Amino acid sequence: MKAIALAAGVVMAAMPALAQDLVAKVSPHDVPTTMDRLESAVEAAGAEVFARVDHAAGAEKAEMELRPTQLLIFGNPKLGTPAMQDAQTAGLDLPMRVLVYADGEGAVHVTYAAPETLVTAHGLPEEAEYLTKMTKALDNLTAKAIGEE
Repeated sequence: MKAIALAAGVVMAAMPALAQDLVAKVSPHDVPTTMDRLESAVEAAGAEVFARVDHAAGAEKAEMELRPTQLLIFGNPKLGTPAMQDAQTAGLDLPMRVLVYADGEGAVHVTYAAPETLVTAHGLPEEAEYLTKMTKALDNLTAKAIGEE
C-alpha cells in the first residue's frame, strides 16, 4: 500500500512539470479553420503532413461526446532525422504534433510539447541546432494558424 501511495505521489509531483513543457496559444478562429490554416502553413514551409486526427469524430463513432479536438502530425526529416540519429527513442515523440481544441467556454487552444522536452526524455544534446529549428518552426507555424490575416 505504501508503494502505491509513493508512486501516486511521484506522478502527482511530476504533473506540474509536464504542464510547463507544453506551449499553449489561443486562436481567434474555430477549430477546423485553425487546423486548416496550420496544415496550409506546414505544407507551405515544405514539411510533410502525415495525419490529421479528428478526436471528436472518433468519440462520436464510439457514441461519446467530445468538444472539437483535432491533432496534426507533421514533420521534416531534415530536422527529425538528426534527433533520431542522436537518440532513436526520439522517434516516440516525432514527428511533431499540434493539438487544437475548444474548451468549455468555446475558446480555441493550440498546444504542443516544447521541443526542449526531447532533451530530458531522450538524452538529446541541449545545444542541438535541430531543437532550435524545431522550436522556431513550431512557433512560426502556430503563429500563422492563429493569425488574423
